[in-house]
Amino acid sequence: MENKFKFLTRLSLVLVYLVILAGATVRMTGSGMGCPDWPKCFGYYIPPIEQSQVLFQPNSKYKKGEMIIFNEEKLLVAKSNFNSSDLIDLKNWDTYEKHDYIIFDPVHTWIEYINRLIGAISGIPILLFTIISVVYFKKYKHLTFVSILTVICMGFQAWLGKTVVDSNLAPFKITFHMLMALLIIALLIYLVNSSSKYTIKKNKIFTNFLFVAIILTLVQIVLGTQVRQFVDEQANVYYDKFEWFNEIPKVYEYHRTFSLVVIAVNFGLFYLNKKLNLGNNYISYVIVLLFIEALSGVVMFYFNFPFGSQTIHLFIASLIFGFQFLILLQNITFKNKLNYDV
Repeated sequence: MENKFKFLTRLSLVLVYLVILAGATVRMTGSGMGCPDWPKCFGYYIPPIEQSQVLFQPNSKYKKGEMIIFNEEKLLVAKSNFNSSDLIDLKNWDTYEKHDYIIFDPVHTWIEYINRLIGAISGIPILLFTIISVVYFKKYKHLTFVSILTVICMGFQAWLGKTVVDSNLAPFKITFHMLMALLIIALLIYLVNSSSKYTIKKNKIFTNFLFVAIILTLVQIVLGTQVRQFVDEQANVYYDKFEWFNEIPKVYEYHRTFSLVVIAVNFGLFYLNKKLNLGNNYISYVIVLLFIEALSGVVMFYFNFPFGSQTIHLFIASLIFGFQFLILLQNITFKNKLNYDV
């Protein structure tokens, strides 16, 4: 049972990171409204692949909740199951009023659908290890509580995804959605760490410095989402990427300058770890990831957002946070850890 718990927590962590990667791809490709409703997509469990599937079809069967685009002006939702006649009868349809986005793009639809599918799959091992954690309740109560909290956060994250779609990608909701994903990452890393053994020297100065580094990383991620919002707005105005930064916003300058602070603090941690011989090996991974992160930022700005650069930038930021949080846990003493090795 303990080995199953260990396996499922690690599998969940990998899957949630895949969700973040898929979500970053959704943002990069502008596919966030590929499915205008939630949890279905145009009212289907398996989304449409052709334009004709979201247009009115005479003499066809429609199920309750299925959607069509009417006169390129609005989305209509079937009120109940019915068979259509030669002409559309608006009495069978309600107007979808949560937003006015009515574009169908099969590529965007399937990118968003795959993102949702990975998210749903990631919830399965989380639910399973939560059930298993009940076995440990008397001896490891904290594992059960954290496991249940993770399930609750996953449910809340799914609801947030719905509100993001209903709001037609409101920027502050996207930012909150991202921060919630990082909270889930932190909870999963806590559970993974509970089944790990390691030998490091704890140092109060290093630990306090690490707290600062994590806060700076979170601030930098939030600033990055604001830069992304600006890029989205510019992309709607200018088709040519060369024109996206004709006017550089203040938030980008803050984001760029703040990155130097983040790099300096993490290099400080790297130096302390080496000088004091603390044995925090993961800090080397953070430095490598910071280099990739900075490089991807430079590539985006000076080479006009080549394909994949935005996805890499966001995904690497989430990895940096994950490693920092893992190092923090290793530097804090916890009692009642599971009694087996990785």
